[in-house]
Amino acid sequence: MPDTTTLTGEAFSRTNFESLLKRRFFFTESFEVYRQAGGFKGDNRGLYDYGPPGCALQTNIVDQWRKHFIIEESMMEVDCTVLTPEPVLKTSGHVDKFADWMCKDPVKGEYLRADHLVEGVLETRLTKHRHTLPAETISEYEEILAKIDNFDGDELGELIQRLDIRNPNGNGEVLPPVPFNLMFKSSIGPSTASPVYLRPETAQGQFLNFRKLLDFGQGSMPFASASVGKSYRNEISPRSGLLRVREFLMAEIEHFVDPAAGKRHERFSEVAHIELPFLDKDTQLSGKTHVTTKTIGEAVASKMVDNETLGYFLARVYLFLLKIGVDKNKLRFRQHLANEMAHYACDCWDAELLTSYGWVECVGCADRSAYDLTVHAKETGAPLVVKEALPEPRKVTKWHATLDKKKIGPQFKKDGKKVQDAVEVLKQDSLEALAAELAKKAVVTVPTAKLEDGATSVQLSKDVLAIDQVTVTETTREYTPNVIEPSFGIGRILYSLLEHVYYYRPQDVARGVLALPIAVAPTKVLIVTLSSGQQFIPAAKKISARLRALGIANNIDSTTASIGKRYARNDELGTPLGITVDFDTLKDGSVTLRERDSMAQVRASEDDIIQAVRNLVEGLESWEQVSSRLPAFEGQSQVA
Repeated sequence: MPDTTTLTGEAFSRTNFESLLKRRFFFTESFEVYRQAGGFKGDNRGLYDYGPPGCALQTNIVDQWRKHFIIEESMMEVDCTVLTPEPVLKTSGHVDKFADWMCKDPVKGEYLRADHLVEGVLETRLTKHRHTLPAETISEYEEILAKIDNFDGDELGELIQRLDIRNPNGNGEVLPPVPFNLMFKSSIGPSTASPVYLRPETAQGQFLNFRKLLDFGQGSMPFASASVGKSYRNEISPRSGLLRVREFLMAEIEHFVDPAAGKRHERFSEVAHIELPFLDKDTQLSGKTHVTTKTIGEAVASKMVDNETLGYFLARVYLFLLKIGVDKNKLRFRQHLANEMAHYACDCWDAELLTSYGWVECVGCADRSAYDLTVHAKETGAPLVVKEALPEPRKVTKWHATLDKKKIGPQFKKDGKKVQDAVEVLKQDSLEALAAELAKKAVVTVPTAKLEDGATSVQLSKDVLAIDQVTVTETTREYTPNVIEPSFGIGRILYSLLEHVYYYRPQDVARGVLALPIAVAPTKVLIVTLSSGQQFIPAAKKISARLRALGIANNIDSTTASIGKRYARNDELGTPLGITVDFDTLKDGSVTLRERDSMAQVRASEDDIIQAVRNLVEGLESWEQVSSRLPAFEGQSQVA
């Protein structure tokens, strides 16, 4: 386990931390009662249920995400179906390429993700045996770990064999790595003739609705769509709690941009000065993991980050993570290496957060180029392009294909429309090559969508197809947009954030605190009564109702436990503010307001305290400002 610390710098204990989360029901393993029952043979690994505080925290993170991105950037939000027909994901490349390398322990019957196996074993050797390992071995292990994401199946297999890497559970040898597709497959209806997958990302629904989104936005470019929803990945060996699960919430943005404009962003100057910690691919390939801090403006100017739009979103991601409470000293942006790059991406940076499990990818910012729109247009014949009016008409010479429609119908029958669509989407370079081939061989092969006989191409002869150069006057420009995609794993962000804000009171490790910012805290205010006496309840309920009317989540605790204990258990829930109703409240209507981290209190009228709470929740005042203008409370009711 990495040497991580609490928010206040003490050694981090995952045991104490996770005990707090489970005790306060932030989350729990799904179907736990069945798992604990005798004879249960199911596999519920990688599946979790969120309890009340976990649900509220997740909702608040997503709410802040919507404000930070969708509202601030005027994005168009869509909500698309989870069930995705196989042809869609076949076209996108996921059916063939969305896989991890898997090893099997033939004795135990266990399946292990190959890169995680190598990583875990080498990290354990370095942790436990560093003092006895030769210096060259330590150097080799560290270099392998720095490049672990860049190894393919054969390379992982070679490492496993050469370094004698075995299953930690029983020390058994494992078989060579094989690819394992990560998607869950099902079918629509009682027949298996209509296979579907649970989506592995929300992106495809956004791409397929591109034309509708473009029309909704009055054809204006660039523009961005966004989607928040569940995605599914059949992880080989789920581990690390919420960090590697099979069902998870994603928030994804697809920013469509004109590639001819250099992928510039009109608001880039607003963020160009922001410094980010970068771990670029060259540093990783040299076997190092140190970060370089530079402004995003410098990173784009040097082409370390490819373009302004990608750089803009890296900076915006950074600001969002800090806003919700992430520790900036436990955040870095790591560039993908060639072998780990998704099949659709030409460049990608991950926002990684340091946890007790190591560095965790929480946000991926990928330049998907024009891949998705291009492959879907080619498969369906749909014009997933932008047509823009030119400032002035222009004459251009271009290749043009003409089909003899009188012959296409009788020759291809039901497939005639697919053949026409296939010819219409051919690009200029393809038309030029086909023209030369047609002149030489009198027949060419054109790729198509799947035809009635299962074929995915047709042969067209000179008597049905003509390809000529023509000079035309154009008044519009047609192009396929490129896409910059920030993709957020909300569950990973949530768990990493909780680790970052966790600490315990001085000299008392049992008194844990979650220093969640008020914007994302599940409950904003705890209302406590001095005792369980019924005389305090009406005043507490009145305050609670006033706060609810302002949309401020609060909770009344009038149990018999001491005020100190009641505050302590709500410190564990991350509740930032506390109002105490006592005998003075019954006399003059005044109440105290406590701040979680400093434990300082002020006392004022109910109206003043509620206004202070409102200002704090809305970000109009800080606690320092509130405590400087309202009288400090140091009376008998104060708690430690």
